[in-house]
Amino acid sequence: MKSIPYGRQHIDQNDIDAVVETLTADFLTQGPKVNEFESKFADYVGAKYAVAVNNATSGLHLSVLALGLQPGDRVITTPITFAASANCVKYAGGEVWFADIDSETYLLSLQSTKDLIESKPKGFFKGIIPVDFSGLPVNLEAFKTVAKEHDLWIIEDACHAPGGYFTDSKAVKQTCGNGAYADIGVFSFHPVKHIACGEGGMVTTNSEKLYKKLSMLRTHGITKNNMSKNEGGWFYEMQELGFNYRLTDIQSALGITQLSKNDKGVKRRNEIADNYKQAFQDKIKYQSLPSGAYNAHHLFVIEVENRKGLYDYLRTHRIFAQIHYIPIHTLPYYKEIGYESANLNNAESYYSKCISLPMYPSLTNEEQIFVVEKVLSFVK
Repeated sequence: MKSIPYGRQHIDQNDIDAVVETLTADFLTQGPKVNEFESKFADYVGAKYAVAVNNATSGLHLSVLALGLQPGDRVITTPITFAASANCVKYAGGEVWFADIDSETYLLSLQSTKDLIESKPKGFFKGIIPVDFSGLPVNLEAFKTVAKEHDLWIIEDACHAPGGYFTDSKAVKQTCGNGAYADIGVFSFHPVKHIACGEGGMVTTNSEKLYKKLSMLRTHGITKNNMSKNEGGWFYEMQELGFNYRLTDIQSALGITQLSKNDKGVKRRNEIADNYKQAFQDKIKYQSLPSGAYNAHHLFVIEVENRKGLYDYLRTHRIFAQIHYIPIHTLPYYKEIGYESANLNNAESYYSKCISLPMYPSLTNEEQIFVVEKVLSFVK
């Protein structure tokens, strides 16, 4: 059997045609496809505004800046995520504080977050960055209650979760990134994610003020709007120190066609997840699904005692599972700046056992059966 990765993009003829059409059009960047992608993505997640960026890390960086993070400000996030969820705070000169994860959902623990916040005086923290890990949405309504009480903003790191949702206390389905309970949402378009643009990201918000700030910071801090004077059509002003975090029209064209297939892709991901759950039930632990939540399933993670053994065994059968993630506070950079003694037992226990199995829409039933057989043959 051919090799089976943990994740894979799916590019079809519609995607290729859309890119080729853009390559022969007038604009390769800063053209109409970017605006079209932003509009369609905002509609898809139910947000008022969307700002396309060159990757999700840039989106996270812009988000903390737009929310006014200052050097020395403290932000809480999860240790079980890609490093960018924490690094964005460091980029702005802030301090990262980690709360523990829930041992069943693998999401940032609400109780651990509350305990951390309440252990400090009011105003000690500025914000929270919960992560929809593996595609499972955080219950942001619950986090919003805590955030509102302590005057904190929320950035939803939804990089794993376009198409996911949780159900709030009013029985309303709240789609990831819709801004109902978070100030900003951030998505990734890396090839192994749901929507593959090569690289790319999107920032969503319902705040016009934040939208304008994000848009300006994305493009060097330069604007042609609300200028102090107007010398002609060429004139512009750089009003802030911004960045070149723009997405191209080529990538946006690909993103538009990929977005149109996301619902179908998420449905298939859930079929694959259900197959895994049926095979592993009462045998192997996997991520729990809270009532009313819909997991977009960027990943399917299991826990096993001999994780390294299973990882190596699967590779001998050309099954390339992956580990998500090494806890951020244990990475050398963070250890060296004082995080080594962090008490995050659930995160460290999870990491010692976690392994991500193949999960992508083009995974065939035959391939998945093969994966399941090899996993069960090792852990029996």
